[in-house]
Amino acid sequence: MTHPETSVLILDPAPRRAEKALVARVLEGDRIAARELYDAHVSRVFRLAFRLCGDEAHAAELVQESFIRVFGQLARFRGDSALSTWVHRVTLSVVANARRRDKKHEREIDFDSADPIADDAVRDADPDLKESLHAAITALPEIYRTTFVMHDIEGYTHTEIAAATGVAVGTSKGRLFIARGQLRKMLAPFRKED
Repeated sequence: MTHPETSVLILDPAPRRAEKALVARVLEGDRIAARELYDAHVSRVFRLAFRLCGDEAHAAELVQESFIRVFGQLARFRGDSALSTWVHRVTLSVVANARRRDKKHEREIDFDSADPIADDAVRDADPDLKESLHAAITALPEIYRTTFVMHDIEGYTHTEIAAATGVAVGTSKGRLFIARGQLRKMLAPFRKED
């Protein structure tokens, strides 16, 4: 909502208060509150982990590890950002650490089954294009791939990506621009002539 005289965005503090209350309940040992926190974030955490590691079983392990860390470090959550942003930042850290310590888990995503929100045009795309797109996304350097997956596939905003990855919003936008440019070059053979 904006204030008519100033056109300044005024954020509703109610969701932040609710998050702080939930965090306080969890820290006091309320198991129902812990379950609420988990249920509110688990599906998006799983999708993010799966998109970045490419293996469903490994993603499930990363989700478990992420929530162990979330609950273990919840007292450190200051409320400077949304709880979801902080949870996703923890998840990115867990995934990055797992990738460093276990290089055998390469990103292998079947985009047909992994993207339930994809439209029919993508599902009916040329199989060679889909393979090339998969290979091109996999070939992106990790910082660009992470930004691309979070923004263009999972629908995170640049503000959320910036908070989760610890960079400025402009850096997130720049990384997405570079990722898209690299993908355009790699997929140039599939571009239709105008």
